[in-house]
Amino acid sequence: MTQTAAAHPTAASTAASTAGTTSSGLRSLHLVRVAFSLVWVALVLTTSASLESPDRVTAIAGVLLVVYPLWDAGSTILERRLAGTGSLDRVGAVNVGLGLATAAGMAVAAFSTVRAALLVFGVWALLAGAVQLVVALRRRRTVGAQWPMIVSGGQSVLAGAVIAGTSGSAASALSTVAGYSAFGAFWFLVSVVALSVRARRGSR
Repeated sequence: MTQTAAAHPTAASTAASTAGTTSSGLRSLHLVRVAFSLVWVALVLTTSASLESPDRVTAIAGVLLVVYPLWDAGSTILERRLAGTGSLDRVGAVNVGLGLATAAGMAVAAFSTVRAALLVFGVWALLAGAVQLVVALRRRRTVGAQWPMIVSGGQSVLAGAVIAGTSGSAASALSTVAGYSAFGAFWFLVSVVALSVRARRGSR
């Protein structure tokens, strides 16, 4: 009984330490993701004239569209190191595979037509948002302050459905994906604030 009772504080402190490490790592990664998204959005907006070709995607647009899902896949791997969560679990592996597959598909679609590129991007955004929702819901108890990521994941699912659904419209343009990335950056920034507030409360 004495050994069991003594083990509880150790287990609790270990869990708290792990949660703190994960929270700190996630804050760092989210700031990096905010910076990347803002740069990506800036590149899209500054080249918006070339991105709105009604039938063909320009080379710079194609590169931007291929890089985005690749970065998302890379962020999943980077997260494991910064957040100290170990090797990729099944959900993480699915997200990495999804990003790589989307990048490959986008490399073909982006140099085909704007509509094809938007369709691929929309489907990816929908699926990536669903994965983000699963991850955030899992982390609610272990890390906490996951509501921004839950909202962001849900928004990604809806935005992806809209982008894919309207990809065949004559009014569709690749510059619309800038808004998707900008909102993503906003929610990652909100997540940094939420995680920081939770960490301060936990240290009191």
